[in-house]
Formats: sequence, structure tokens, C-alpha cells
Amino acid sequence: MKLKIYAKRLVSALLTAVVLATGVGSVAEASSLPYSSYNYTYWEDIVFTPAAYVPRSSVSGTRLEFGGESIGAFVNPQDLCKSPSGDIFVADTGNNRIVVLNSDMTQVINIVTSFDNNGMEDTFNAPYGVAVSDSNQLYIADSQNRRIVVLNKDGSLARIIENPTSEALEDGFVFTPLKVAVDYADRVYCIAQKMYEGIMVFETNNEFAGFFGTISVDITLWEKFWRKIATKEERSKSQLFIPTEFTGIDIDPSGFVYASNIDSNAIQGVRRLNPKGEDVIKKGANENLGGDLQYEGNTDYSGPSQFTDVVYRNNGIYSCLDRKRGRIFTYDHEGNLLYIFGGMGTQAGTFSMPVAIEDVGGYIVVLDAARAEISYFEPTEYGKLINEAVSLRYDGDEAQAVEIWKQVLILDENNELANTGIGKAYLTAGDYEEAMKYLELGRARDYYSVAFKRFRNDVLTANANVFLTGAAIVIAAFVVYKQVKKRRKGERRNG
Repeated sequence: MKLKIYAKRLVSALLTAVVLATGVGSVAEASSLPYSSYNYTYWEDIVFTPAAYVPRSSVSGTRLEFGGESIGAFVNPQDLCKSPSGDIFVADTGNNRIVVLNSDMTQVINIVTSFDNNGMEDTFNAPYGVAVSDSNQLYIADSQNRRIVVLNKDGSLARIIENPTSEALEDGFVFTPLKVAVDYADRVYCIAQKMYEGIMVFETNNEFAGFFGTISVDITLWEKFWRKIATKEERSKSQLFIPTEFTGIDIDPSGFVYASNIDSNAIQGVRRLNPKGEDVIKKGANENLGGDLQYEGNTDYSGPSQFTDVVYRNNGIYSCLDRKRGRIFTYDHEGNLLYIFGGMGTQAGTFSMPVAIEDVGGYIVVLDAARAEISYFEPTEYGKLINEAVSLRYDGDEAQAVEIWKQVLILDENNELANTGIGKAYLTAGDYEEAMKYLELGRARDYYSVAFKRFRNDVLTANANVFLTGAAIVIAAFVVYKQVKKRRKGERRNG
């Protein structure tokens, strides 16, 4: 079995080499980028692909003006978000301000440095996170002031969330909000520093409602046994089995919370939490939502990806930002990895310390804290086609999705997701023989089995008369044969 797997991997590697050598599709164009565009095969090998997104521009504070004067360089910016109107809000943490840009980041609309707090001018201290609600209220994680400040659209103070109290909180807990998000009901979700129990949730009356989406830690039987027999000193020196801390948060229009986290096992770095706080995210064929895969021979693997932020885009598509290698991993609603782009470096399209990601009208925007700038990525034809095909399937328009997937195959003939997408569409349409062909190319074993069973049933049903007639002839021939044999045997006995 292993020999068969290695043989198929060798074939995959040879095909990749041929693609790179001949420049099929847009792979040759991608080679001019400062990063590699790739995906993983069914066998979890890297296969290079056309670029889905390419860098368009970057923006820093030194190139922006407000009121005819330069706003100055960003200093250690830590977060950004998009308002319902498309404006971009940047948490310029080191400068203790929130900078508001228009959607294409060419103009500064406003700079928020203070607000009126009961007749007194109040300022921010290291605002780390920022979010805007559907009603255009601005939520600021004012970290070192240990509070969340909520401002109305006109800049007036709406409310302040601070000093949460609850029996669920440890004595002496210091509230230090880092990231903040708000849903359609104006409930506030907050990732707080050193808060491992989960995401903190606050109601509209500012009361702490409890923890949300706690990540449990699996302990092996051996670890449980060892901790029972170990001395107190040995247990104090052992690894603490504490839940994982969340790193980024976003909320889709239905109210589901997407939350990123650091997964040391490189299996799941993002979750989709329902209103009960349960993870209901779907996983693809390899059941991996942790970014780059580790396998024997992957020389580029230097440890698991570290998702620092997540953005829900549309039609079930979401993207995760990897701070370890500066890459953006994009998945569909079924957990399939669509494409990968980005990297670490000094060239356009690469990062030094990526901290936040946002989708602005189909463009991907990434904030780099170390460079103090925002990078703008635009989709290529390849990226647009994949996004469109996935969106059509998400909306149930299988027939139109087939035509888009076929265009994807023209650019990337080995795209397993495109083959699977076409196969699923034919399966839904009842063309099981055609579905089997594409599902085999897409390595979609489960769907292939379904198509094969239905195809077999159709063949049996269509040829039922032939089978029954043949069976009747065989039975009749067998009966005649038995009668003749019995008669001859009797004649020999009487003779």
C-alpha cells in the first residue's frame, strides 16, 4: 500500500515539475511574485498553482494627510476593521489613536484621539483592537486603560465596558481587552489578555454574560496516569494543560463567530462558533484547518502555522492570517483549502509582522505592525473564478458553477477542487458516469462512492429485463438439464 502511495506522489511531483517547466496557465506569471502560490493535493503534497491574489499597493501614515498635514507614521498598529459603508478603521496603537480611511485608503476621513467623558476630555492608552457595528458605533479595545470604549457615529460617548465582575472570574483578574467584535444584537465579544477560559461576552447593559467558545485541551491517558503518580514537585514542573488563547475574531451576517487561535498540533487554527458557543465548522478531506501541512519531505516546514487573525468574507468563504510565514490561507464553507498566498520578506506583498486581515470589496487588506503599513491585494482571474464558483455552489447554483470550474481547469488543469466541484454538480444533476470521471480526478472518494453506487443502480434498473430474461433462461436450462440427466440415469438403470 505504501509503495502505491509513494508511486502516486512521485507522479504528482513529476506533473508539478512539468507545469513549472512549461509555464502552463498562470504559474509562470506567479513566479515573478515575491512569494509562491500553492495548494496541497489529496496526498498532502505541495502543488504550485497560479496566483489567486497579487499585491496592488501599500499605505503608510507618512503618505497620508489630514487637514492638509501629514498624519505621521503609524506606530505599532495592531488591528483594523471595515465599517458597513466600507471605510477602514486602523487601531494606531503606539500613537493612541484610531485612524479612519476611505475604502481605497487614499484619504483620511477622521482621526479619533479623544472623546467627551462626562464633561472631561478622555484619551486612549494603547488601543489594541477596533470594531464597527451595523449601526456604525465604534468599539475600541482601550487596552492599557482596561476598558472597551463605545462611541456613536458623531464621536459622542455611548458607553464604557470596564471592571467586569463575576464568580467565573478569578480573584484579582485584570481586564485587558485586546480584540473586540460586535454582533447584530450589539453583544460584545472580547479577547482579553491571559484569558484562557474563552471569549468574554458582554450584554448591551455592559454586564459580563460569561465565556464563549472555550477550547478544551485533550490530555492523553499516559499524561493522566503520570500526573496521578507524580510528586507535587514533578507536577509543578510539568506542562500546564490550559486551554488555548484566541487571537482574532470576526462575525458573519448570521451571527456565527469565527475565531482564530494558535494550534501547536497544526490541525485547527480557526473555529466557527454557533450562538451556544459550540464549534460547528466543517473540515475538508484531510480534516485540517491549521494552515501549512507537515509531511515527510516538506523542506519548507519550520513548525505549525500560527493564525493571528481571521476574516469572514462572503458565501461561506473565510481567510486566516499566518503570522509565522506571512501567508493567507482561504477556505470554503466545507473546509476545503482554496488557495494560499503571501509570505515573509521585504518586497511588496510580503510582511514582517502581520497582525490583522480584512476583506474590502473583494480585496484583501493586511496590517503589518513592524512595517507600520497596510498592504492591499487584488484577485487575479484565477482567484476571481474560484471565488465565483465557490459562491455559486454555496447558493445552490450547481449548473452555472460547472462552467466556472471548467475555466479554472484551463488555468490549472490539476486543480482537484475544480474537478470535485464539477463532479458534485454532475452528481446532483444525475449524470453519475460523468460525475465519477471528475470525482476520481478530484480524489473525492466519498462522493465517488455515492456516484458509483447510483450509477450501478441505474445500470441494473435499465437492464433489469435483460438480467431477468437471462436469469430465466439459465434457470430453465438448468431444469431441462436436470430432467434430461435424470431420464438418462433411469434409462441406464432399466437397460
